[in-house]
Amino acid sequence: MDVQFATTPFGGRTISLDLLSAQHLARKSDIKDKKADKWQLYKALCEGRSHFNVSDRSLAVLSALLSFYPETVLNEESGLVVFPSNKQLSLRAHGMPDTTLRRHLAALISAGLIIRRDSPNGKRYAHKDKQGAVQEAFGFSLAPLLVRYDEIIQAADQVAQANLKLKRTRERITLQRRDIAKLIDVALTEQMSGDWTVLYAGFRAIVDALPRRATLNQLETILAALNALRTEVDKTLKLNENTKKMSGNDCQNERQHNESNTNYLFESEPALEKIETDFSANVEVQTKHPSLTLSLVLKACPEITDYAINGIENWRDLIITTAQLRRYLDISTSAYQDALDQLGQENTAIAIACILQRSNHIQSAGGYLRTLTNKARAGELSIPAMVMASLKTINKYKL
Repeated sequence: MDVQFATTPFGGRTISLDLLSAQHLARKSDIKDKKADKWQLYKALCEGRSHFNVSDRSLAVLSALLSFYPETVLNEESGLVVFPSNKQLSLRAHGMPDTTLRRHLAALISAGLIIRRDSPNGKRYAHKDKQGAVQEAFGFSLAPLLVRYDEIIQAADQVAQANLKLKRTRERITLQRRDIAKLIDVALTEQMSGDWTVLYAGFRAIVDALPRRATLNQLETILAALNALRTEVDKTLKLNENTKKMSGNDCQNERQHNESNTNYLFESEPALEKIETDFSANVEVQTKHPSLTLSLVLKACPEITDYAINGIENWRDLIITTAQLRRYLDISTSAYQDALDQLGQENTAIAIACILQRSNHIQSAGGYLRTLTNKARAGELSIPAMVMASLKTINKYKL
């Protein structure tokens, strides 16, 4: 039986030209051969809901309506009209209040996803034959879902592609942020030549401008700015590398000399008393040039090795590792730079390694490092004593 849809609703409800057009389209469209899994179609509609300007609550009501459709596959042969009462519909919509339910039904009708087919008295019911088959039903028609099947699938694909592009752009921004931050950090730590402070300020300006919920266009603009900054960072690093190659032999010999120095005062634990005396007598020398062997520092602060990517073979490895670690410990750039100026690179690295070893007992690593720096400035800090205290704690737990 060819059922014609009513063009006007019951009672005082008005009808717009858009609703008339939606009814006309559903009535004239050839959907006899069209079939679609109702839940797959609903999933696609949820993914592309922004295209149809419907809320998630409205879609929850649509899900409840679909649950009253007896078949899994939408097709014209089974009839496309569902006729639940508001009470039944509210129960399947997780107890949604009647006024809210009516509002979301109106939103679905306005979006052209369902059509209201009202009975003469406005009630929802169906006429059935003696065998129980539905001959005519009054309620909500799901025909627009079949009519707009291709549109719904296309909208879901477009949203999925846009979300994927957004995700990929965010990933590229994250990678650039990580690389630039670490490259600038190691450049400042190694005191490389170049306008690293200016580059860092530019980096922070770009990162701080990143909105919490950025659009794709905003993310692409920020990624372009980071790419340009990365080019400047790489160019400056390349200039440093060329300079290093020109004087490589002298620098390598100097580094080898530093690493092969065997005249450290702190070769074993029995020398602690002598070192304490020497350190108190000449604080400036002790704070600028460590009197400890690297092996003893690593023995007293074994946790630092867990953060070294390629292990710690020399003082330079320790310096680079702690320079990266200070971000994890939430040590500010100013506190770190102040420590470098007062203690020197090696002793600052030792201090951070000791702080890491006792991180469970230190509330603020940055504040603790500032305290150590101030003590060194006042001539009251003994780096060797810190290391020995940490070593004694390690040995105590081993026992």
